[in-house]
Amino acid sequence: MNMQKLPQYLAKYAFREELISTAPDHALGIIVVIPAHDEFDLIKGVSSLQNCDRPSCAVEVIVVFNASENSSNTILKTNNIAKEKLEMWHVGIENARFSLYCLEENSLPKKHAGVGLARKIGMDEAIRRFGKVNHPDGIVVCFDADSQCQPNYLVEIENHFALTTTSGACSIHFEHPISGADFSSDIYSGIENYELHLRYYKNGLAYAKLPFAYHTIGSSMAVRAMAYCAQGGMNRRKAGEDFYFLQKFIDAGVLTELKTTMVVPSPRPSHRVPFGTGRAIQEMMDLEREIHKSYAFDCFELLKDCFQDVGRFYKSNLGANKLLVAFVGNQEWEERLTEIRSQSTSRERFEKRFFRWLNAFQTLKFIHFLRDNYFENKPLETEVPKLLERFGIVNSQNTLLEELRRLDRT
Repeated sequence: MNMQKLPQYLAKYAFREELISTAPDHALGIIVVIPAHDEFDLIKGVSSLQNCDRPSCAVEVIVVFNASENSSNTILKTNNIAKEKLEMWHVGIENARFSLYCLEENSLPKKHAGVGLARKIGMDEAIRRFGKVNHPDGIVVCFDADSQCQPNYLVEIENHFALTTTSGACSIHFEHPISGADFSSDIYSGIENYELHLRYYKNGLAYAKLPFAYHTIGSSMAVRAMAYCAQGGMNRRKAGEDFYFLQKFIDAGVLTELKTTMVVPSPRPSHRVPFGTGRAIQEMMDLEREIHKSYAFDCFELLKDCFQDVGRFYKSNLGANKLLVAFVGNQEWEERLTEIRSQSTSRERFEKRFFRWLNAFQTLKFIHFLRDNYFENKPLETEVPKLLERFGIVNSQNTLLEELRRLDRT
């Protein structure tokens, strides 16, 4: 992609005009974007970035303080106080190659206001900054206001994209804190189960040989500027923006995993989004979620049966799993296979088109169909060992979460 693609993207898709007038460092290579809504203190998270080992390039952090046009005065006040505190903290940091910019977006249209639009505003501005220094390979990193990171975080992100030249975006390894003094024992226990569920699901997809077995966590991802533009940028979703954003890179075959560093997301409960980590912990606290349960392993066995050889459908519609056809609908199944086949010149192309149709979102819906009609949720402590056994892990002295974390790192 040539440099013209960046301004072309901005002209077509950007939500705002230029927001930062200060000229960027000519060596700018990484921009970290942090959405902040109703956050009391961001210093801890931004400090973890500032304290990182220095990459060879200059780094900027863009914090997007955001609220809806109908937000309460309390939220607006919290945003303003947090912004003032963060800017005062940064005054004492003397480092020309680590810059901080705070953007105020406290009256976003209520129809779109949320984390997706906040990320988009910051990421689009990052594209604009890289355009000014003629750097289409600049890296835009997504981070959360209450997250922290390891000291090698920035260096490893820089190295990853330098060495993995075909990578358009990457999912970064994360581990929630599961002990400490910052939260109650119930929250630590809850986040351990929730992370176990996330890793069980991702590795269940890997066991079924599905092409979208990746974590899609908003606080733990990064993207090359030119790839961001090529895929149409960030969406405006109020939740799940990370899932839908990274699916585009999965479909394009340019999503990679960065496993040599780590993000530490917060386990705190939250009412602010309809689903995700904060919501799951809040629902657990409100006794609305059995957080120790997840999908029966039977679901992943069935996924493997359905999808381990979809290339066989390139020549015939026969042999499909009956439950998959029941989920899709017999007529839809026949029509879509015929359509995909007519658009494919080889078995390989057929398989790629097939999984663009029955993609990660449709697979999740299929699993929910199986859960609601055939295989009810079961305790993680009984189901995760079944998955680990398929990977050859038995009689381990490690906890289930430790084993799945090890799998995701290696």
